[in-house]
Amino acid sequence: MASPASASSSSSSSLMWFRKGLRIHDNPALQHAAARACGPLYPVFVIDPRYMEPDRAAPSPGSSRAGVNRIRFLLESLADLDSGLRRLGSRLLVLKGEPGEVLIRCLEEWNVGRLCFEHDTEPYYQALDKRVKDFASAAGIETFSPVSHTLYDPADIIARNGGKPPLSYQSFLKLAGKPSWAASPLSTTLASVPPVGDVGRCEIFEVPTLIELGYNETEQDEGAPFRGGETAALTRMKEALSNKAWVADFEKPKGDPSAFYKPATTVLSPYLKFGCLSSRYFYQCIQDIYKDVKKHTSPPVSLLGQLLWRDFFYTAAFGTPNFDKMKGNRICKQIPWSDDEQLLAAWREARTGYPWIDAIMVQLHKWGWMHHLARHCVACFLTRGDLFVHWEKGRDVFERLLIDSDWAVNNGNWLWLSCSSFFYQYNRIYSPITFGKKYDPNGNYIRHFLPVLKDMPKEYIYEPWKAPLSIQTKAKCVIGRDYPNPVVSHDMASKECRRKLAEAYAVNQRLNGTVSDEDLKSLRRKLEEDQEKELRHTKQRR
Repeated sequence: MASPASASSSSSSSLMWFRKGLRIHDNPALQHAAARACGPLYPVFVIDPRYMEPDRAAPSPGSSRAGVNRIRFLLESLADLDSGLRRLGSRLLVLKGEPGEVLIRCLEEWNVGRLCFEHDTEPYYQALDKRVKDFASAAGIETFSPVSHTLYDPADIIARNGGKPPLSYQSFLKLAGKPSWAASPLSTTLASVPPVGDVGRCEIFEVPTLIELGYNETEQDEGAPFRGGETAALTRMKEALSNKAWVADFEKPKGDPSAFYKPATTVLSPYLKFGCLSSRYFYQCIQDIYKDVKKHTSPPVSLLGQLLWRDFFYTAAFGTPNFDKMKGNRICKQIPWSDDEQLLAAWREARTGYPWIDAIMVQLHKWGWMHHLARHCVACFLTRGDLFVHWEKGRDVFERLLIDSDWAVNNGNWLWLSCSSFFYQYNRIYSPITFGKKYDPNGNYIRHFLPVLKDMPKEYIYEPWKAPLSIQTKAKCVIGRDYPNPVVSHDMASKECRRKLAEAYAVNQRLNGTVSDEDLKSLRRKLEEDQEKELRHTKQRR
């Protein structure tokens, strides 16, 4: 990945192309560009309209692919990167347009001899990078594209496994071992960066504001309480790691999904997603703490284990064609999910009538973030737990609204939580009533994110439809008027979901995973007929 694509040309100019990796510490591509530059260095970020252009038809503020919270976080990260570069004698050059076209135009205009950028495994960037690399190679431009967004190079892990990605966490750990770069300390500082040269005819912008991108001022009112950028990332990491006992004892399943004023995790995932924080530096800092304590938890539940989960999903995604789809995905169970747009909309818009589920979805809209167990609850509810809606539909909502939306991790988690891949115990369902109550019996989380229920007695806060009308009236929340009735009965819906998954699993096993469209249609018809028979029997028993 990091070897030159061709012999370096006689040009002395270098271009550092930022996409993720929005940081100065532990940035091998930037370090290489700065160290090897004999002339100007152009640090570039391209505003891609595919992700950044406002879409008024979208179901909530933002572009078609990104909610306004993530766009704001990215702009804050770019502004912080620009400040960091200015302290080193440079600045960030912001351009606008289709990234491949813009990059090629810059390479030509500035007579660039060396192009540096961080390797990316996402299909979109793989295709984009091939275009740019092919042009660079033909033009005699050296390219340097090191792997530094993850702890390991997914291609190396796959090669060690005979050309296939490991599909269990434990097999991944055995193959991965200790990262090769971990043998020596990382370079976390830069003394200086060569100045920017003449930009010629290329139109350069400052880091824009949301308003300058075309968003309304009102769309800035309910942002996440997390500020983007390397500075914020390093501060947050330092605060999280200052409590060595907490780091040593960290166990993922024991976090509280209802804690919101002080989340029960590091909330470093958005910074890792954008590369404001180096995952390698985070790994190194955790290992330094482990050396200082008598004992600590181990993967998969430890804090270090969470970073390794991230690499596990990156490797699985990189080695699996159509990883983000059910169809054509060899590791994904073929299941005849429902296409019920009304149920999907109720879930997406926090109108399911289950306060725990709806409060989580409101937090997603307002903050662009929620605790991982909260994500598990709403993903299970949408898919195999209650609504039986296709996991790809839920994935799309998360992909757009989460500030830490990460292609590999988001798709991997939806495959897992829908019991489509990796995890197959579909009988284990998160209750939309009792799970949240276990952590927050008073319903403080619900009261915060669903203020319409703030005066509901705690006996009914998770099941307000059970409250007598007099209590609903006193709480100023009449169910069916001020807050919706449940869209399904959890007991009946979860039973039906289990039955459908049992049938789908049996078909997948019988056909050895080669389930055709016709097989799925046939199974869907059978499930619908069985459901109608069950409804008739239920009515007759009554």
